Amino acid sequence: MVSTTDRTTSAEVHVIDLSLPDREAAAAILHACVTTGFFYVANHGVKEEIIEEHWLQNKAFFSLPLKDKLIILADSNNRGYTPMAEETLDPENQSQGDTKEGLYFGRDLTADSEEAKLPLHGPNQWPPEGLLPGYKAAMQAYMDAIRGLADRLLPLIAIALQLPTDFFAMYFDKPMASLRPLHYSAQVSLPDEGVYGAGAHTDYGVLTVLATDNNPGLQICTEGKWSHVKPVPGTFVINLGDMLERWTNGYFRSTLHRVVNNVGKERYSTAFFYDPNFTARVECLPQCCKDEPAKFPPTTSGQHVLDKYAATHAGYTGAIRVAEG
Repeated sequence: MVSTTDRTTSAEVHVIDLSLPDREAAAAILHACVTTGFFYVANHGVKEEIIEEHWLQNKAFFSLPLKDKLIILADSNNRGYTPMAEETLDPENQSQGDTKEGLYFGRDLTADSEEAKLPLHGPNQWPPEGLLPGYKAAMQAYMDAIRGLADRLLPLIAIALQLPTDFFAMYFDKPMASLRPLHYSAQVSLPDEGVYGAGAHTDYGVLTVLATDNNPGLQICTEGKWSHVKPVPGTFVINLGDMLERWTNGYFRSTLHRVVNNVGKERYSTAFFYDPNFTARVECLPQCCKDEPAKFPPTTSGQHVLDKYAATHAGYTGAIRVAEG
């Protein structure tokens, strides 16, 4: 039965117009980064036909019989299909896995490349072309377009931090860029019983670019209270991840968020996670440690993601520790 007692308020998440001059856009991003850690972007430059084709193709994939989806079950690099409830994003507070299924795609590398020796790197697993004609091409076009948007945002974040505009470039020449199409079931969430579309979590990297099908469900936690992030047509939702919070010593916020289904409808979304190179060292920026010591120990981008995957994915079978040096 659909819940009618939801009293969660709507979050104050601002729309940032990317057609503004860089300094104005960066000032608006700065405000968002130190308050909610979430914002929408409008006039983002991603073509509507690319977005629509990606929706059509993903709905076609998730409509396939389970046996066909399992052909590309996620491998040791976490590339491929993750079945319904395979991921549990908040193990301490969930009674079952997230009521969603999904896919992971990354930068498509050949199996014999040097980069493919790293955990989480290698070739993608695509649905057979005969099964879903055009799927691979649609996802590659979408991923390329969204990476272009993310690359527009990084210099604006650097400006907001009073860093050189190309500061992040050295950390993103071989990024861990992951596309995560998701399908949420119509099962109504029961937070009091530990049942969620997606359990409460923070994202792991620097930026997430989220597209939704305009069905509600996303909520963020600020000042200890959960609030709805309403869909805004024509925009993407942007949120910050753990590594940016670490770099800024908590000045920029990696905000806890979750998905709660109160309406009893299926929901589709696609997240693009933009994480630094696997070997990138992430530690407090000097200007963010002047007045207080670093709150987080140094880590690497890859190790942080491996730690998170091992904790949240029942089907993850890859490396969990990378030797330093």
